[in-house]
Amino acid sequence: MITHDVLVVGGGLAGLRAAVSLAEHWDVAVISTVHPVRSHSGGAQGGINAALGNGPDGKDDSAERHAFDTIKGSDYLADQPAAIRMCVLAPEMIYEMDGWGALFSRFPDGTIAQRSFGGGGFPRTCYAADRTGHILLHTLFEQAIKRGITIYPERMVARIAADGERYHGLVTYDLRSGKLEPFGSRFCVFATGGYGRIYRDTTNALINTGSGIGIALMAGLPIKDLEFVQFHPTTQYGTNILITEGARGEGGHLLDRNGDRFMERYAPNAMELAPRDIVSRAIQTEVDEGRGLDGGYVHLDLRHLGAEKIIQRLPGIREICQEFGGMDPIDEPIPIQPGQHYSMGGIDTDGNGRTCLTNFYAIGECGCVSVHGANRLGGNSLLDCIVLGRLAAEDINTRDDHSQFQPDEALVGHVLNRQNECVERLVGRGNGIPHCRIRDELRQVMTRNAGIFRTQEQLSDAVAAIEKLKQQYKSIVCRIPPGTYNYELLAVLELESQLYLGEIVTRGALARQESRGSHSRTDFPQRNDTDWLKHTVARLEDDEIRLSYSDVDITHYEPAERKF
Repeated sequence: MITHDVLVVGGGLAGLRAAVSLAEHWDVAVISTVHPVRSHSGGAQGGINAALGNGPDGKDDSAERHAFDTIKGSDYLADQPAAIRMCVLAPEMIYEMDGWGALFSRFPDGTIAQRSFGGGGFPRTCYAADRTGHILLHTLFEQAIKRGITIYPERMVARIAADGERYHGLVTYDLRSGKLEPFGSRFCVFATGGYGRIYRDTTNALINTGSGIGIALMAGLPIKDLEFVQFHPTTQYGTNILITEGARGEGGHLLDRNGDRFMERYAPNAMELAPRDIVSRAIQTEVDEGRGLDGGYVHLDLRHLGAEKIIQRLPGIREICQEFGGMDPIDEPIPIQPGQHYSMGGIDTDGNGRTCLTNFYAIGECGCVSVHGANRLGGNSLLDCIVLGRLAAEDINTRDDHSQFQPDEALVGHVLNRQNECVERLVGRGNGIPHCRIRDELRQVMTRNAGIFRTQEQLSDAVAAIEKLKQQYKSIVCRIPPGTYNYELLAVLELESQLYLGEIVTRGALARQESRGSHSRTDFPQRNDTDWLKHTVARLEDDEIRLSYSDVDITHYEPAERKF
């Protein structure tokens, strides 16, 4: 068994930020399905929020105003102490990244440049052109290398070994060797990302399967608020490649087929800079009511910004349009449509990322603190990653209750043997259902029935369809024999988690008879604080998903109607 003091699973922004602080006190290693610089964090474009007060329009900004915008944007489902702490720490985290060499864009006076994002009362989004995630990810990877952190790339975690109270180790599938490997540690931090790939139309990378959340569920951990799925308003039509919110932050306009700025009908004050859930519903409504363009899209118009501004501040977007759309946003409006983008829910944690297993943490998109509630504001996801990465590490660094803990090698070995038996059955089965058939049907069901708008009939059909797919999974077959880089086996193992997550999303959405944030029920169009101002908690018990509910931590701001 390979052992370290702390194992961090996930090499993206949250995982690397945790590892950097942990390396000061522990022997820490990072396990990642891909090389860390290929993590999905690198695809984040537009920016990271902090109330720095830079620029003439931002001088009156404050952490308190950032927190209020975050909580209001969450449709009051965020746990307020966690959201407030994130916003208070935000400026310090930005200057830390700046000091480590992150190449932020600058105002002429040399201060870090900031622009407006949806739902924000001030231009508080710091950015590095439109490649912010890429810059921050490489900065933290450099810090990890500087500290000599061990990295195990191209390993997928297949199972968690736990005794009901404590975590002991992991079983990983090593793509390079084609074998299962056991790991043990005193602490474990999961930073495995979201589950966007259970949808057909998504901005998410291929690695965002949600398997980390799924294996945590199977290890007995509760999963919170999974029905809240964010759809980004502007993805490239036909490819669903992200077109950053920064394009609207720089002044881009959304136009219907007649060339009218239709957001005036939905958010007359904020217009294109309303929160993402509102803008996504507005675009979908325009399309559904016949005011979209042929094929089901609207236009994002940047032409009035001028070539110089587009080239300087949105170079990546221009490149995407040219390479994948055959057009130049300097000369033509961009065809866009909403696409699945982010998961507000995840593994249930406290404000430091601790889970119900005393030595197991979850941070970033796979965790649910909850700082985003029912809808995340643009620019808060990268912030969430680096803040929770630091807080989880600091919490572990101050603990001595597990400093002498030794993982149970026999327990980890037992889980390893069971997983080897599972793989042998998958590979040895002569006939069966190929994973792609089940996976593609799941994506169709989720996109069709659990999208921007939802109804009882759609969600009931989705629950029934996913139950059939779960039964089909029992007959799944891996057709490629054991060996190196067996991506079919990887996909088969991940698909089990995806089916559970699809079930939790649809069952949670079916039960929640209201509309709140990203969850929009056309048969229950109003928010219902009397009955539904609460978190949904899902557990796996006897192979059945059980739903329960927990209170939202409301300490500063009483829920009020959201107006933009």
